[in-house]
Amino acid sequence: QVQLVESGGGTVQAGGSLRLSCRASGYTAGINCMGWFRQAPGNEREGVASIYTLGKDTYYADSVKGRFTISHDSAKNTAYLQMDSLNREDTSMYYCVASDVAIECSAILRNVFEYNHWGQGTQVTVSS
Repeated sequence: QVQLVESGGGTVQAGGSLRLSCRASGYTAGINCMGWFRQAPGNEREGVASIYTLGKDTYYADSVKGRFTISHDSAKNTAYLQMDSLNREDTSMYYCVASDVAIECSAILRNVFEYNHWGQGTQVTVSS
C-alpha cells in the first residue's frame, strides 16, 4: 500500500508563493506518476499538474501554466508543487495523487480517478 502525506499549505497574499510537498511511503517502488489536483467548495475537481517520476515529463492545467512548477525527488519519494504569482482563484484544497498502475500521467488533466492513491489534502488560501 502507498500512503501520501501533503504539507506546505497555508495562507498567502495575492502575488505570493507557496511550495507544497507530498511524501510517499509504503510500497513506493511501483509509482510512475505523481500529481496534484484541487477542489474548492462548490467547485469541480481540477487537475493541476503531474509528473512522470522516472522521465520527469510534466503536465499542467492551462490555469497554472507559467506559475506552478511540479518536481519530484526520487531519493526522498517526494513530489513538490511550487506555486508562484498566486491569486484568489487558486484558493482551494490541494490533494496529492500517485499511480502505481499503467496510466498516462497526463490523465490528471482529464480524469483524476485514474490515479489510485490519494492524500488527505492541504488547504491553500490566497488573500487579497
